[in-house]
Amino acid sequence: MEAASGDKKQKGSEEKAGTSLFHHRLAQRMLLNPKKEKDKEDGGEEEEEEMKFLLHRLIVIGRISPELADKRDVGGHYEKLSQHLQRRYHADAFTGLLLLYPSHLVHIVESSSEVLVAILRDLQGMQANPHSALIVEPRVLVVSHDLRSRLFQDWSYKVLDLPATTLTDRRNREPIETLVSGTLKLILKLGSHLLKTRKDSDPSAQPLLEQVPELIVPQDVLGQLLERGELLTPQQYLQAYHTPLNVCLNSGHTFGSVCPNTV
Repeated sequence: MEAASGDKKQKGSEEKAGTSLFHHRLAQRMLLNPKKEKDKEDGGEEEEEEMKFLLHRLIVIGRISPELADKRDVGGHYEKLSQHLQRRYHADAFTGLLLLYPSHLVHIVESSSEVLVAILRDLQGMQANPHSALIVEPRVLVVSHDLRSRLFQDWSYKVLDLPATTLTDRRNREPIETLVSGTLKLILKLGSHLLKTRKDSDPSAQPLLEQVPELIVPQDVLGQLLERGELLTPQQYLQAYHTPLNVCLNSGHTFGSVCPNTV
């Protein structure tokens, strides 16, 4: 009986110690506050204690559904989602910016990995129901891990009344790496500008985005990025995120795996 109990306990321990990127991030998070995990295992009352978390940034681009009468519905959807996630992960602040173009969008979110995964799952749900989706063809532009600080102090959305910039044919031939890098640079410059300006200016002044139209990613650049096949969909990213890292290779035994192969 004791041996069976021990085997069961060992099996449960192995199941708990997952090997995906998600589990590695979770292990890092637990290292920052091991006391909470211990209290949780002991059944103590400290389980609700605020837990430190690693800060990550997700940038998603996509098309706004052409059937959507009011683009502000997208902003309203994420306002409700952010409130829900704040209640569920009360220690994980949800900050960022949602830019709504005439037909495209850019969404920047800074929070914990759990919150970012929840946002991607929400987008995955939209992909599964395209007829009722607010966003079509969402793609993950970049995910940045372990940030030192935030660019955004809160979450907000802005409906942009900007014409699409027409690019030259030369731009159309640029590789995906150049397009992604240029887009990311503009987004980070915009975030840095908003952070600095909000600290130094009156909140009632002219809307900040209208002051720096040169820092807004052109809408046709977003269209070009979405036409490429290199960017992952939310479903593809989540599949990779939850895939074990210690996969077995045909050439031999991967260190740490439990399924060795003969060379």
